[in-house]
Amino acid sequence: MGRRTTTAMMRIAIAGAGGFASLLVEELSRSAYAILVLSTREHPELEGNYDCQVAVVDYTNLNNLQFTLQGVDLVISTISGAEQLNLIDAARRAGVRCFVPSEFEGAINRRPAAADDPFDNDSSTALQQLRHWSQSTQHAMRYTVFSCGIFYERFAPGGLQACNMGITCRIRNQGDYMIDVGRGTADVPETNAQGRPVYIVMTSAVDVARFVAAAVELGIDTWPRELRMRGTRMTTQRLHEICSEVRGVEFAVTTRPYNQIEQWIRYYEQNRDEAKWFSMQHLLQTANGRYTFGETTLNDAVNVQPTTFRQWLENIWGPA
Repeated sequence: MGRRTTTAMMRIAIAGAGGFASLLVEELSRSAYAILVLSTREHPELEGNYDCQVAVVDYTNLNNLQFTLQGVDLVISTISGAEQLNLIDAARRAGVRCFVPSEFEGAINRRPAAADDPFDNDSSTALQQLRHWSQSTQHAMRYTVFSCGIFYERFAPGGLQACNMGITCRIRNQGDYMIDVGRGTADVPETNAQGRPVYIVMTSAVDVARFVAAAVELGIDTWPRELRMRGTRMTTQRLHEICSEVRGVEFAVTTRPYNQIEQWIRYYEQNRDEAKWFSMQHLLQTANGRYTFGETTLNDAVNVQPTTFRQWLENIWGPA
């Protein structure tokens, strides 16, 4: 990935103060970097626990954002939608060198077109903006996407919500996505459209934060457009089998053929059942390979040994 650049005096801004943002602050504050947290409210617990500064910002006020970002080298976003779009614009105006958008999921090339993506939430617009400003002849701003598959924390007790994550993803609660480890139930796609097993890539949020911090040590000027990492890659069948093995109980498993998932999506759309429509869309996106990829770029490039899914499950859940 190239030679390491000097980062000792670099200023890093982290947009957001939720669970994943807090993990980034924890990891990055171990370094000599100056850490600035952007939030819509005060967070004395972050300033008290870590060597960082919290700036209260209004994401609708571009001038305020631009002023706050003066002198910042790297912005790492954990926010989405219109707030992130304004943040990108302000970062470019402030002369930020590199921007990491809130795209911590599957690989970019595995996602559907924006018009067909039920989970887009202005993601495609953000990436389009970043591509445009990265090619600017004046004050070009680089960007890099960190792809990690899905967070293990989707399967945590209480789900993403208990980890203060996933506010906008509609799968915040325990059991919202494929498996309820506590209840011993699973609802998973059986095969993809070609009749082959469905694979997913997963990483713990803690390890993603460690990977990001380690990547910063490589030097942000060496980063490509996308950096991939993973903790585990497995089939959806093996996923529910491991959950059953760790818990020591037999799971009640529903395996859905690909065409059945499509049929249920049409049914829920006709009946305007938005919650169940989104639930089936998550299964469809998983079956379509949105959350899987082959080779990684960070696993071999940095000294981070990620926790496997089985190890994480044993630590978080253990036997029933």
